[in-house]
Amino acid sequence: MIISPCISICKTDPQTGYCYGCGRSNEEKKLWKLEDTSDQWKSENLTNIQERLSGWQLESFKDSYKYKTENGISLFKKNLINE
Repeated sequence: MIISPCISICKTDPQTGYCYGCGRSNEEKKLWKLEDTSDQWKSENLTNIQERLSGWQLESFKDSYKYKTENGISLFKKNLINE
């Protein structure tokens, strides 16, 4: 099972149509939720969305996604709990 790349920063860029947090389009977000979406597609999508991101946005995504895969919660949600 591949964990969703959602890192709880859910705002869509009006020009690109990609989420500022995870870099996915709305269509890609829908596909992630479907039971029959393969792990191969999800793995390829993770690669594709990281190619869309750059600089601090890419580093932030990588850090938060790594934390989420290791701890089951995004850094954003962790910080909300600790406030």
